[in-house]
Amino acid sequence: MSPKFGYLLPTREGIMKNDHSARSLIEAAKRAEGFGFDSVWAGDSLTARPRHDPLTLLAGVAAAVPRIEMGTAVLLPMLRNPVILAQQLATIDQISEGRLVVGAGIAADAPSVRAEFQAAGVPFEKRVGRMMEGFELCRALWSGQEVSWEGLWKVEPSRLAPVPHRPGGPPIWMASSVPVGIERAAKHYDGWFPIGPNPEGFSSNRQIFLEATKAAGRSNLTSAIYLTIAIEDDPSTADTRINRYLEDYYSVPANIMRQFQSCCGGALDDVLTFLRSYVEAGADHLVLRLVGDHEKMLSLLSQHRSEIIT
Repeated sequence: MSPKFGYLLPTREGIMKNDHSARSLIEAAKRAEGFGFDSVWAGDSLTARPRHDPLTLLAGVAAAVPRIEMGTAVLLPMLRNPVILAQQLATIDQISEGRLVVGAGIAADAPSVRAEFQAAGVPFEKRVGRMMEGFELCRALWSGQEVSWEGLWKVEPSRLAPVPHRPGGPPIWMASSVPVGIERAAKHYDGWFPIGPNPEGFSSNRQIFLEATKAAGRSNLTSAIYLTIAIEDDPSTADTRINRYLEDYYSVPANIMRQFQSCCGGALDDVLTFLRSYVEAGADHLVLRLVGDHEKMLSLLSQHRSEIIT
């Protein structure tokens, strides 16, 4: 099966420019569909890196963009009550008629992220357990059966509606680049969705994922990758643009971010080679964060897609 290509909607970038429009994001999703992309994605943050709420936004995208998949890249599920989250995700899956993918992560350990968790009333140190139990509860509620729950949350015998359009609920892809997280993705979720570090590291980590998948008696899971790219005629300009973007986005030196986030700023051929390297390493779905002129890059990638997958 040919790899799929996704486009990350610039929710954070708009806010960084003091542009709070949601209409422009929906129009961007329409453009991505028009250029033949397979999916559109939205990131998640409250106060650490403020942006549009991904679930509300994707509900709008689902109604406006009729064919391609959509997902979160990535959701921080532990910031939300799982009963409410289950209903929200099921509703979006119904609006999209089964086109939703839930990319999820545990969040990086940074002062701004800890402050975000504190603002949401969620203990940062217990985020992994909250995420795992929360998704387990979501899946129970998605069954349409009566659910009783005793754990971090207490649910008296109840049924939740609607159930998702896709039986069992939308697939969940877990973001991680460390062995314990990769194995967690293989054992409990439907895909693995890292942000790097490079093609060789992705390939090596994918072997961990595949071995853990086999050991768990599972199959047909997705290996995805989140990549940041900039295409310019002058490779130096593109690379500088990436560095400036990372520093503005994260308030951290670019060289630190590039140690674990996979990025490529260069001429078109450079970027195509970069993307091809992940396809050759086994990526099933490439989710692209674009830096620079989005429409121009969407068009170029659409025209040269066959050069990436062959």
